Amino acid sequence: VGGGAGALIGRKMDKQAAELQRDMANAKVERVGEGIKITFDSGILFDTNSSALRSTSQADISKLAATLQKYPDTNVLVEGHTDNTGTDAINQPLSEQRAQSVASALTAQSVASSRITTKGYGSTQPVGDNTTAEGRQANRRVEVAIYANEKMKKAAEAGTL
Repeated sequence: VGGGAGALIGRKMDKQAAELQRDMANAKVERVGEGIKITFDSGILFDTNSSALRSTSQADISKLAATLQKYPDTNVLVEGHTDNTGTDAINQPLSEQRAQSVASALTAQSVASSRITTKGYGSTQPVGDNTTAEGRQANRRVEVAIYANEKMKKAAEAGTL
């Protein structure tokens, strides 16, 4: 997206990120480029070796869904990650199932499934040291990326955003 359009999208994303930061105490919200990255520690969302959302995670998912509904011109990528404990045969599908569980919870709260893509990475993208308990905890996470869809990009380019 060009400079002026990128700035318009950036301001829209700044506003959405500020709302998410305010409403989601259990997640880390960051602005990245023209998008937003939300990181959930998977201990908040899931029990160990489970892809079923914990009942305590519903409030955060509801807040995320409510914000996504206010900004329909964005798409969402939900990514699941694990630590390196266990085998890839276990971790890869677990990461995929966790991403899908978050996506399903969002669609159950009226976020259009056409806006959501899921991806599981297993243990291939660590952010922490897998030789320590703290590092493994950091690696067990779900990340949600929010980015402008084509409609928002076209509106920004036309100056109507």
